[in-house]
Formats: sequence, C-alpha cells, structure tokens
Amino acid sequence: MSRIEQLLAELDDAREQLLVVIEVLPDDALTQPGAVGDWSIADVLVNLTAWESEAVTALMQMEKGKRPTRLLAALAEVEAYNQARYEENQERELDRVFDDLMKVRLELEEWLEAFSDRDLTDGQRYKWLNGRPLAHLIRQLTIENERRYLPAIAAFAQTWQTAQDEMEQGGVIPLTTISIFNSTDS
Repeated sequence: MSRIEQLLAELDDAREQLLVVIEVLPDDALTQPGAVGDWSIADVLVNLTAWESEAVTALMQMEKGKRPTRLLAALAEVEAYNQARYEENQERELDRVFDDLMKVRLELEEWLEAFSDRDLTDGQRYKWLNGRPLAHLIRQLTIENERRYLPAIAAFAQTWQTAQDEMEQGGVIPLTTISIFNSTDS
C-alpha cells in the first residue's frame, strides 16, 4: 500500500468514526450549544471543514510552488482562527454544514492524489514545514483534529440518547444531565 493510499484510508477511518457517533442524533441535538465546550456539534463540524479547506488551499498553492501563507498564519494562531470561523458560521444551516463537510473532504482526497509519496513523506521537501513531512501536517489538520473532538462528541451523544430513552420510558430526566443546565458558572 502506498503512502497516499494509507493516508486516504486513515482519513476515511477517522471520518467514519465521527459519522457513526453522530448518526443517532437528531438535528436539534446537533445544533445544541454546549455539546463540546460552548460549541454545538454543528460548530465542531464547521471547524473541521474550515481546517480541511485550509489544507486544500495549501495543497493548491504548494502544487504551484507557492508557500501556503494563510495556513501558516492560521497554525500560528489556532485559537484565534477557530474563534473567527465560529463567529463567521453561526447562522449556517445544518444541511449546508454537512454538504460542506463532505465536499471539502472529497476535494482534499483529490488534491492529495496529485502529490507523490515523496511529496508526502520527505521532511525536507517543503522548507516551511521545518523538517516535518507533509503527511504529518495533513494528519494534524484532519485526523487528529477529528479525534480530538470525538470523545466529547461521543459523551454528548450517549447522554442525549440516554435522556431520550428515559423520556420514551416515561422517566424523569435529571436536569443536570442536559448540558445547558449543568453549568459551573452559577
């Protein structure tokens, strides 16, 4: 298996894990603030899409021999970048969030196939990566980013599903199990 095939398989595996966790959730759960910190799951998906979009733009620039300055600036100020994307996308419809998530992944996979194994694995190939291989950066922006959010998303999905099951059985749901009532800011 080539390095590109391995990377594409890892991308698919990470994305499948995420989608399996959220597939049980209805739209109102996906858009509920507080699922992951202050963010909804939809906010997380927008953030994942934004980083993958930056990766696609960077690959396009690199293919032309250019330095990906916007990506490098985003990586230098991750929290500021994340906050700006959060604020820009507050009114984005859920259908569009999912469409964008899928489209940018397809674009990323297509662009990755344009690069050789050497392009992906040679740490000296792109000087601006300071000795890191391009594949490591792609993993950081995609796979590691998705896996970083996965435990919180899975916990939220489990809590949501448990609350729904209790409601269906006529049970009382403790308000502390719903994140908006479980604030430590009181």
